Amino acid sequence: MKIQATAERWPLAAPFAISRGVKHCAEVVVATVDDGERQGRGECVPYPRYGETVADVFSAIDGFAGPFDREGLLEAMSPGAARNAIDCALWDLATRTSGPAWRLAGVPRPEGTTTAYTLSVDSPAAMAAAAAAAERPLLKLKLGSGSIDADIARLRAVRQACTAQLIVDANEGWSPADLEAFMPEAAAAQVLLVEQPLPAGQDAVLAERRFPVPLAADESIRGGAELAAMANRYQAVNIKLDKTGGLTRALALAREAKALGLGVVVGCMVATSLAMAPSL
Repeated sequence: MKIQATAERWPLAAPFAISRGVKHCAEVVVATVDDGERQGRGECVPYPRYGETVADVFSAIDGFAGPFDREGLLEAMSPGAARNAIDCALWDLATRTSGPAWRLAGVPRPEGTTTAYTLSVDSPAAMAAAAAAAERPLLKLKLGSGSIDADIARLRAVRQACTAQLIVDANEGWSPADLEAFMPEAAAAQVLLVEQPLPAGQDAVLAERRFPVPLAADESIRGGAELAAMANRYQAVNIKLDKTGGLTRALALAREAKALGLGVVVGCMVATSLAMAPSL
């Protein structure tokens, strides 16, 4: 079995801004595994939030010597982007001879589903205009940049501009006081979910709290070892393959989360359809 890494840059149609910064292109690394007859591909996004760089992830994939089986891979590499790309490439390779991935995974066949269209953090007027122009049934609002008053103004402007269902994602950008101030506004705007309001590692104050809108853990959950500690702080978890280190671990984490009574959100990084397919 051979493996090759390729780094790619995909320009974005518009800048993508969250509380931690702005992206102008999608920087991805693709792993291609080759068994001599067939090839499988998997894509990942190195995540600076966890100290990953394109160069480091590229080297980890290009220098990988095995094992080339999905369960062995879980033991050989830590959760993260590099393991995700290799794991998804192995899944893709398996489908060449054994049928679709959903059947191999023992899950129902994927059907059409409503996905959240994300609006970058911007001025209230700009976000309202983007919401109206999107004409989508479900929007995710990136907030957490600037003051909580500015975030409330953004939410109000978007709510007035459209009838879409709304999710809010603060990307660790708030304090506990900010969250307290925002939640009545979220309830009034009929927000479905608020993701990662507080910095990971500072969310113990959420234990046993119940707000009028459910909370989802994102940055607080990575490979899944943190799940039990998060179960009394959040009502849902955002599972991303680049955090779990592949589809294999993500499927197990989803089962574990549901067993604890938590809802599951399937998230993604800024990437291409090659990364979206295994997430779906």
